[in-house]
Amino acid sequence: PRASEMNGRVEACKGVLGDPIGPARVWLKSQDMPGLAMSRSFGDDVATSVGVTSIPEITEHLVTPEDKMVIWGSDGVWEFISSQEACDLVAHCKDAEEACKLLVKESTARWKKEEEVIDDISALVVFLDVKWNNIKTNRIIKRP
Repeated sequence: PRASEMNGRVEACKGVLGDPIGPARVWLKSQDMPGLAMSRSFGDDVATSVGVTSIPEITEHLVTPEDKMVIWGSDGVWEFISSQEACDLVAHCKDAEEACKLLVKESTARWKKEEEVIDDISALVVFLDVKWNNIKTNRIIKRP
């Protein structure tokens, strides 16, 4: 609704024969641009003009001793890898740098297997090593 209220449109990209391909995207009302497959973006003035915003959705998660890591990834990571697969993949890495490299490498390999093009792939992994007896607050804010 936000895009259409700001003179934009949301619809699938169309192939050469006019068939819809890919996910729904945000377009200007009269032009096939910017074609973003998301509702949030930083620094894109054209997309902002049709309702794309940089304001994140914010959720809170109560961190427990069972929580071992936090993984942030761009849509290119999650296209072919589930959250559980990502956790299983990086759980035995020696550090966050190794975990990020492995997640990006696996994401790239899966894209190459499935598609002709590869979406952006960015990852951030933080391993949680919480000492519960010294914690006054145990909430972490995740911004998807």
